[in-house]
Amino acid sequence: MGYPIRVRAGALIIQDQSILLAKFEDENGVHYNLPSGGVEKGESTAEAAVREAKEEAGVEVTVEQLAFIYEYAPHQNDNLYGTTPNLSLFFDCRINNGSKPSLAETPDLHQIDVEWIHLSELNSVTLYPKIQKYIQEYVSGLYKTDLIEEHKLLK
Repeated sequence: MGYPIRVRAGALIIQDQSILLAKFEDENGVHYNLPSGGVEKGESTAEAAVREAKEEAGVEVTVEQLAFIYEYAPHQNDNLYGTTPNLSLFFDCRINNGSKPSLAETPDLHQIDVEWIHLSELNSVTLYPKIQKYIQEYVSGLYKTDLIEEHKLLK
């Protein structure tokens, strides 16, 4: 039996007032996502964010802190993004020196590019989920979230 909710993790990568996004084209047209995906067995959410940044944006990153949490409940949204509930943890990440964004050799289905979008233009693109406001509020310093990791409490 599967879990009642899928846990996902993603990378919020901001540099020079621009955000790094994965670009897709499918039956919904062109749209963007933060590099993100499901947490795999044996990895933490922060480790999943690092992996997803590499897989979807071609960059090595370091996790700085938890930026925000997004919950998708299908029954509250007419199954807009499918029927599986999920909880996504998006981490503020910094690109490691020398790492440059690129499309993976075998990108996700329908992924066509990786693109820097200036924060002032974020509202003009289709972003799934539609979290532009929360990204802008986070970047503006309007709030801070923290992730309490058990292994850090033991030190």
